[in-house]
Amino acid sequence: MDKKKMTCPVEKKCGGCRYLNLDYSEELKNKEDYVRRLIKPYCRLSGITGMEDPFFYRNKVTRVFGMEKGKPVYGIFEEKSHRIVKTEKCLIEDERADAIINSVWSLLRSFKIRVYDEDTRVGLLRYVMVRTGRLTGEVMVTLVTASPVFPSKQNFCKALKKLHPEITTIVQNVNSRTDSLVLSDKENVLYGKGFIEDELCGKRFKISSKSFYQVNPIQTEILYRKAVDYAGLTGKERVLDAYSGIGTIGIIASDKAKEVISVELNGDAVKDAKINASANKIKNISFYKNDAGKFMVDMAKKGEKVDVVFMDPPRQGSSEDFIKALLIMKPKRIVYVSCGPETLARDLKLLTSGGYKVESAECVDMFPKTEHVETVVLLSQQKPDDHIEIEINLDEIDATGAETKATYKKIQNWVQEKYGFHVTNLNIAQVKQRHGIIERENYNKPKSEDSRQPRCPEEKVKAIEDALRHFQMI
Repeated sequence: MDKKKMTCPVEKKCGGCRYLNLDYSEELKNKEDYVRRLIKPYCRLSGITGMEDPFFYRNKVTRVFGMEKGKPVYGIFEEKSHRIVKTEKCLIEDERADAIINSVWSLLRSFKIRVYDEDTRVGLLRYVMVRTGRLTGEVMVTLVTASPVFPSKQNFCKALKKLHPEITTIVQNVNSRTDSLVLSDKENVLYGKGFIEDELCGKRFKISSKSFYQVNPIQTEILYRKAVDYAGLTGKERVLDAYSGIGTIGIIASDKAKEVISVELNGDAVKDAKINASANKIKNISFYKNDAGKFMVDMAKKGEKVDVVFMDPPRQGSSEDFIKALLIMKPKRIVYVSCGPETLARDLKLLTSGGYKVESAECVDMFPKTEHVETVVLLSQQKPDDHIEIEINLDEIDATGAETKATYKKIQNWVQEKYGFHVTNLNIAQVKQRHGIIERENYNKPKSEDSRQPRCPEEKVKAIEDALRHFQMI
């Protein structure tokens, strides 16, 4: 039961907290029933773990600063649009972060700092991101600017620090791109060490502005402990931690494993993971910067084996190469941590067809008041001693992948209705590829080597990206 009735003035425009006005016990039941229906062909769901207090849990908060109807404003993008809705407080975000962002806004006028105008490309401040450490209390503020030139930046930091002495570091991220990505690769540390640290399951982790770190630390501990328990480690196992981020699951599991191999594509995350392992004095873990699927394929070709695989893929699920290599390597156990129930069901179909059975599955509510939910699943070999002939239909994987969560026609209709103009299949394919949603090899490619594909106009890029967010594809 919720402790009190919570109301939000931008609830209908934001669209994020779809369960805000629903009793929490009913919300949990809805999420549990949804996941249960999806994975029913493969296993029984043992339940869902919720929060004692489902509010103010997010440790990462971002606000966009820009122009709306000729006036400066800060807040969040309205659902299904690129309009900014002024937002001073969010009921699922850390209250310290909201207060800091409000203070940044209040300081802009006295320091004569202009917010960025996407239409004219004039102005400085584009976004403010605040990340907080639950157990350490450390706070990082990232100021995303369109230019590296930041007048009076030291005085601005001093003024912000005076208002919020809890701030431990301030970073300037310089982003002159015209797409919807919040952060670029160029950063300057304005105050402090440039990152924060937090503790999770008894381990300490470095968190930079671009690090992937779960937004709900309370529930993350529950989720990761369940994942490690599912793995059934005895100290003799060789473990692969795929899609490892800053190394959280692998580092937590390292105490109970003989060896951990950690794979992550994001170079900054890999650097942080190495630092995290060193800080925790862990010597039985190694880190590789690589695509998880390609790495698994290489391991399979070399005949290498692992006993347990932890996989925590993005919402679009695992790649076809990863699943194929996983089935060739045949680890004894697979622990699948999923934030996308639909793609989890898709991948479970492939894994169970390839010789695995689901032993256990349960949900952890990482995102109260929203539609999202996390699921952890344990799979084991049906007949570990038998040779399993695996025939994987890659077209089936393609056809059930994230790229077809919404068809091209659905995306076109949505953009037409919302924005009033038509986008082509080629436009959609280009934007999807920009966001790493893999198309079939020959999909929408020119018919000849000399052909040139027209570039998707920026107006249509933003509309398609908005549609992909609406359909939860990015």
